[in-house]
Amino acid sequence: MSVLPIVTWPDPRLTTVCDPVADGEDVSRLAADMLDTMYAAPGRGLAAPQVGVVKRLLVMDASWKVGPPAPIVMINPEVVGRCTSRAVAEERCLSIPDHPVVVERPAALTVRWRGLDGAMHERPFEGVEALIVQHELDHLDGILILHHAGELVR
Repeated sequence: MSVLPIVTWPDPRLTTVCDPVADGEDVSRLAADMLDTMYAAPGRGLAAPQVGVVKRLLVMDASWKVGPPAPIVMINPEVVGRCTSRAVAEERCLSIPDHPVVVERPAALTVRWRGLDGAMHERPFEGVEALIVQHELDHLDGILILHHAGELVR
């Protein structure tokens, strides 16, 4: 597989709402390349627009820096539930290097997506996994961590 170049802000692809991946569209090579890119960066999540592809595809692996890799590939992910409790954390973005932003998000959520195997998956995420998946979902909607920052920070 390949390590892809990471698109950086202010590239307009980063603020574009992504198109769905079409039924039957093979994104397995792109997903594998995105995982290679994420691990090489080294990040814990990467969305397709960050490698210049404006499609609703993301990869993540919350645990690989502290344990064995456990990659997740999400095609056309959608949030199907959010908890009301909030979490605040400093987030970093591979597309906006050296500009961390404190972001407040739901502390847990449930996401439904199609996997590379074509099957539908649904599961809850909490803790750091919830923050990672929400950060990457934002990318698919053209939202950057800068949009969560106050006007003075932007």
